[in-house]
Amino acid sequence: MATLGKTWWGQRFIAALEGFTDSGRLQRGRAYSGDNRILAFAIADGRVSATVRGNVNPYFGVYKEPHYQTRIQMVQIPAKDWDKAITRLGSSAALIARLLMNEMPDTIDAAFADVKLHLLPRSRKDFALTDCSCPDGANPCKHIAGVYYRLAGQLDRDPFLLFELRGLSRARLNQALSATPLGKALAALTGDEAPPITAAESFFTRPRTGPAPLDYHAFWTGEHRLPGDIEPAVPAAVPAILVRKAGDFPAFWERDSSFVAVMEELYQRVREKNRDLL
Repeated sequence: MATLGKTWWGQRFIAALEGFTDSGRLQRGRAYSGDNRILAFAIADGRVSATVRGNVNPYFGVYKEPHYQTRIQMVQIPAKDWDKAITRLGSSAALIARLLMNEMPDTIDAAFADVKLHLLPRSRKDFALTDCSCPDGANPCKHIAGVYYRLAGQLDRDPFLLFELRGLSRARLNQALSATPLGKALAALTGDEAPPITAAESFFTRPRTGPAPLDYHAFWTGEHRLPGDIEPAVPAAVPAILVRKAGDFPAFWERDSSFVAVMEELYQRVREKNRDLL
C-alpha cells in the first residue's frame, strides 16, 4: 500500500489525528482507505462524504454486506478572519509564489499564527462533525478512520483542499492572491495572464530600401553581428514550472517519492545535456 501523508502537510494532518485518536483504530482504518472499501468519496462545501463498504458481522446483527455513510467536516474559519489571513498571505512574495504554484508553504502555520488562526488541525476541536452510520458507537470508527486516511492522501495531491475544508474556496483564494501586486507579477511570469498573441507580418528580415545601393553581400553573410558580450540567458528560476502548478503526487503517481522532484531532475538533465547546442 502506498504511503499516505507523503507531504509535510499530509503528515501533519495524520499526526493531529494520532494525537487524539486511538492508534489501534487508526491502524485498522488504513485498511479501509482503499478503493475496495471506499466506494464513493466527495468534498462539497467543505464537507467530506463517503460510502464505505463494511463487513458482515452477526454480533451486531449485520447479515448482509453493508454500505455505511460517513461524514467529516472541519471547523470553518469565519469570513472576517479569512480577510485577515488573506491580507497576511498577500503581503509575502514567498507565500504567494508557493500557493499559486499549488504548493503549501512550510511557513503557513506561522503566517496564520500572526493573525491568531491555524489552518492545519491540532486537536479534536478542529473537527465539527465526524459521523458514520455503522453500529459501532466509538468515534472514530474504522470507517471514519479510513476516510481520514483517504483525505490525507487527497491533501498530498491538492493542498488547497485544506482551505476548502476550512471554508474558503480555491477560487476565492486564487482571486484574492492574484489581485495583489505580488500575485499579478507572478501570474505574468508563469503565463497565467500572458498578453494576447498577434500574428507577425513576416518572420524574414526585410532589406532596407532607399537611394543608397543595397549591399547584398553584407546582408547574406551577416557582417553586422550581435555583440559578443551579451550575457547568455540563464535557466528558469523555477524548473518544471508547469508540472509544479499541477500539484505533487498526482493520482497516477504510485511512488512515495515526489513527482515534482523527479520532473525537476529530468528538466535539469535535459538543460545540461543540450547546453552546448544552444
